[in-house]
Amino acid sequence: MYVVRASRVTPTLALLLVLMGLFALLTGCGDQEAAAPGTQQTPQAGVRTLTLGAYTTPREVYGQGIIPAFQRYWKAKTGEDVRFEASYLGSGAQARAILGGFEADVAALSLEPDIETLAQAGLITHDWRAGPNQGMVTRSVVVLAVRQGNHLDIRGWDDLRRPGLGILTPNVRTSGGAMWNICALYGAALRGATGAPRGDTQAAEALMAEVLRNVKVMDKGARESIINFEKGVGDVAITYENEVLVGRKAGRTYDYIVPAATILIENPVAVVDQYTDRHGNRDLAEGFVAFLTTPEAQNAFVEFGLRPVDPKVAQESADRFPAVKDLFSIRDLGGWPGVAQTLFAPGAACDRAAAADRPVK
Repeated sequence: MYVVRASRVTPTLALLLVLMGLFALLTGCGDQEAAAPGTQQTPQAGVRTLTLGAYTTPREVYGQGIIPAFQRYWKAKTGEDVRFEASYLGSGAQARAILGGFEADVAALSLEPDIETLAQAGLITHDWRAGPNQGMVTRSVVVLAVRQGNHLDIRGWDDLRRPGLGILTPNVRTSGGAMWNICALYGAALRGATGAPRGDTQAAEALMAEVLRNVKVMDKGARESIINFEKGVGDVAITYENEVLVGRKAGRTYDYIVPAATILIENPVAVVDQYTDRHGNRDLAEGFVAFLTTPEAQNAFVEFGLRPVDPKVAQESADRFPAVKDLFSIRDLGGWPGVAQTLFAPGAACDRAAAADRPVK
């Protein structure tokens, strides 16, 4: 059994999560059972329950691929049935929900700082980066979703500064995908892949301001952003590659452009020690996290548009993903601690660019 539910949280987060939980229920995948937001599910006798707190983008692959596969695997290995409760929010919002009392056994988030927030709060106490992939289970790249036929001839980042263009990208205060988008744009400019001079931080910030001026909607998460795009809002959506591929898998008809330079997205998963020990679920939670890097799980991720971390699966599926001319990582920008300060801290480059985008009244 797989239950999609909103998190039980402290009062300060309750309203946000009820609203997001309602969204999750309305946009559920497959015929999974859904619990009402904030309700306590009564465990079935002889069935163990694992609670997953995830970001919005991999909802389909977990619901339709990974979770059913793990349930079969665990049943064959141990004889136990596993029931899942899952919550899907923007990565930053999900991290705050877990901090606020949503007792997720496993956190599957968009970016390292959101996992690290849980570690710094003492909820994750083990070395979650241990292992060959440093805690990462999937990869993707930032791309530009465009209307079918690309009639506006969007080719790269510089095209997003055109006056009158309608752009969608989520809010960096709630969405890990939004942070990846900004890092991709800013990093491409610093690498000389736009009209901005290579290494010129002021020019990169100016490009960011011009692009943000064209943003029509800033949703809470990447999934909400692409849904708005599918409804006809905007001309371009800056998004995860896998969001577009999931949409195509569901019959959506839009195209995407891989800019000449874009960032490698790396998505972490970790056992939330404090909660899983409280639930007596350590073996189950660790088993699930380990399962995510098996060939079966990695191939499931590929089926839903995510690039695998397993080298063999990556080689076998290479023809399913377009090559990137200049693929850089967060480490090329100085790593997340540095990027957090230069781009996302209050008053840093992202805030300045957003302020510059506002017309003078």
